[in-house]
Amino acid sequence: MKDYIVVIGGGLAGTEAAYQITKQRIKVKLYEMKPTKFSPAHSNQNLAEIVCSNSFKSNLHTNACGLLKEELRHLDSLLIKIADETKVPAGQALAVDREIFSKRVTEEIKKNPLIEVIHQEIGTNLTVKQLAEEGMVIIATGPLISENLSKEIIELTGESNLAFYDAAAPILTKESIDFNIAFYGNRYEKEKKKEETIEEWKNRLEDQDASYINLPMNQKEYENFVKELISAEIVTLHHFEKREIFEGCMPLEIMAKRGSDTLRFGPLKPVGFDDPRTGKRPYAVVQLRQDDSMASIYNMVGFQKNLKYGEQKRVFQMIPGLQNAEFVKYGVMHRNTYINSTKLLDQTYNFKNNHNIYFAGQITGVEGYVESISSGLVAGINAAKRYQSRIEQIELEPITFSDYTMIGALAKYISTENNKFQPMNANFGILPELGEKIKDKKVKYQKLADRAQAHLVQSKNN
Repeated sequence: MKDYIVVIGGGLAGTEAAYQITKQRIKVKLYEMKPTKFSPAHSNQNLAEIVCSNSFKSNLHTNACGLLKEELRHLDSLLIKIADETKVPAGQALAVDREIFSKRVTEEIKKNPLIEVIHQEIGTNLTVKQLAEEGMVIIATGPLISENLSKEIIELTGESNLAFYDAAAPILTKESIDFNIAFYGNRYEKEKKKEETIEEWKNRLEDQDASYINLPMNQKEYENFVKELISAEIVTLHHFEKREIFEGCMPLEIMAKRGSDTLRFGPLKPVGFDDPRTGKRPYAVVQLRQDDSMASIYNMVGFQKNLKYGEQKRVFQMIPGLQNAEFVKYGVMHRNTYINSTKLLDQTYNFKNNHNIYFAGQITGVEGYVESISSGLVAGINAAKRYQSRIEQIELEPITFSDYTMIGALAKYISTENNKFQPMNANFGILPELGEKIKDKKVKYQKLADRAQAHLVQSKNN
């Protein structure tokens, strides 16, 4: 057993993992391929380089990412500490000076006597397999993983368990759907018996298969929706994303531009449904598929698109039943690499097929800066715990954070079996529901945040 733990990747997750390991007085070899080799999205030589945005999102506890940051502060996250120190004015959000942030992280990592930074690409002369045979490894890579390392991860996980682009549909909360319009059921299932009254039908909804929720549209509603969809503002993709994504998955707005009825013969086809309000087939149907084991969040089937977030909210709230929809995640179409963590990892981000390997960062399916830091913290803590168990030859229990915390809920989401797994960011929809119905969102989110912090203290003490 080597007297150090290897961390592959000097991004947000990798640097946080390395720091957490050294808190247990364990040495780290941190491999970062820059400046020998750069990904298409990176440009400077520092560790923890931030691209695209300088925002770590809201600091409010009644915001899911704000709660996650507060949990990380409580657990002594190095990167959140540096983010707080390098913040720039941004209202209630935590935004940082990107250059100063990355420089400060690099300084803290390189001055740590227990961390050796090695500028070398893994997957060429040195492989994960070799490193894992000799000791413990955390693979903490971003969405633009190098080709050589990608090939090796495919060998480790199986080709079907690695995605090379992200065409994820929007996800919304069940409680924000209007069930005076929406109805449960699978295609071709008889949705309403002739002898039923509307009230009897509504009561029966709770007993039906809740894996799909359907939103019927009449002709006018559909045509207005398509008109706004094709004229909405889109996100500009990087040059290296366009060919791969559009060959692999057609965006909804491009499909709509091919003809007014294209969507009605595709993802919005009404065949097999009756609108319970009329007893007739609707002109079009939007389907929502259950996205978590608790049936609290649903994704919009076939709604991969390239619209800006504000446009998604505006256009999709035109769909009958979604006028008050609360989106916990908007749809994305960008270059990404992530493993099917639901089959491969446990709640400590440990690889089930080889306990010498952990994963962290966006490759696990967590999405966002703060979420990546969270995964690095959990992987680092538990890799250190497993290392100590082997060195001291005693059984030390891994640290699994309660799923009532945002840190634990993310870890549970990416490690729970899900045939339609897609990357996920922090949101209140993945936390277990409260035992009471609260209409005021701020009050509800405050209660969820208070409960999370109470469970975090308990997890830490254990």
